[in-house]
Amino acid sequence: MLANAFLLACRQIWRNPMRSLLTVLGIVIGVAAVITMVTVGNGTTTSVREQIESLGGNQLVLRPGQRLGPGGSAGAPAFKLADIKAIENQVGGVVSVAPRVTRTTIVVGEGKNWSTSVTGTTNEYFTADNRTLAEGRYFEEAEEKSGSAVCVIGQTVRRELFGEDAPVIGKMLRVKSFSCRIVGLLTEKGSAAMGGDQDDIVVIPFNTAARRLIGSNRVSMLSVAVDPASDREMLKNSLKELMRERRSLSSTDADNFQIMDTAEIADTVASTTKVLTTLLGAVAAVSLLVGGIGIMNIMLVSVTERTREIGVRLAIGATEREVLLQFLIEAIVLGCLGGLLGIVIAFAASWVLASLMQVPFAFYPGINILAFGFAALTGIVFGYFPARRAARLDPIEAVRHE
Repeated sequence: MLANAFLLACRQIWRNPMRSLLTVLGIVIGVAAVITMVTVGNGTTTSVREQIESLGGNQLVLRPGQRLGPGGSAGAPAFKLADIKAIENQVGGVVSVAPRVTRTTIVVGEGKNWSTSVTGTTNEYFTADNRTLAEGRYFEEAEEKSGSAVCVIGQTVRRELFGEDAPVIGKMLRVKSFSCRIVGLLTEKGSAAMGGDQDDIVVIPFNTAARRLIGSNRVSMLSVAVDPASDREMLKNSLKELMRERRSLSSTDADNFQIMDTAEIADTVASTTKVLTTLLGAVAAVSLLVGGIGIMNIMLVSVTERTREIGVRLAIGATEREVLLQFLIEAIVLGCLGGLLGIVIAFAASWVLASLMQVPFAFYPGINILAFGFAALTGIVFGYFPARRAARLDPIEAVRHE
């Protein structure tokens, strides 16, 4: 009986292909929109998390002041080099601490100039910031102590000044008013989660920056690499208490520094993008409701058009259950057809959008199955009333219908 009802439903749908396609259009749009929004949203979440973790998943960043942005550190004293030793010796779970001073300036190489970020730091920075070398070496201990004119550059700086694949180790790079020798080339990291190019950087020893670029030993930032097995909250509390003590803050004074945890930032941003993805998916799901109303409308029209056919079937022995099943299956087939078309369109749209947005594309079976299930459920819910109406027609009145 089910097979016969399915064949009758398919025959009726095929009899009016254009009307059937327009009937399921709302379902197609709804399913495609939901799957696309969730797929692209999840890809964006993954991309943001990976980009933030690329900054160093086990890194704490200390900055003077109570907020980020211009003027955020106004009035707050900079850190001192002595703070580094104090943190390494007095806070458990700290692997290393790197001072950082950064200036945006013009660098010149082989007759070309480029505005980039120049960072003065130590070798510990490369570990804390999850930086690896593609070529060359890090700074030697003697170079760090003496403030030698050496540097490690990012891929963007090489591309803009020397060429995409040009050898750079041993070449000279002019930074502001002094020249330094390139000893290392960093592995490409790509764009940052909040914008910016992580490969547009020149790294020089801290003492070199202090003497030739900044003019002082003031430290504007500390990168603290922590042991992954340590208690992160306890470590941050110990670090906070130590810095308050070293900066002579009383119990009533507010912190004039901030501790940023890259792992917490990654979790917060990922949670935010997940909420936005869910919201967009819920908005897109409204299209499924619209599509369901479209199915019910067309099914009611179909019942009116086929009243005589229904009456003849009932008159020659068809039961109300068989008529109900025929129309209900027809609605379910329409819903499932719309779901399948929506999945195909969503796959193509998600792939194109992921490529344009440069986020990972991943096929999530769960959301596809859920969307298809809702499409089928829409067919059942909105097809039941027209089917019930058809099954309850009086055979004699139905045969007489014009």
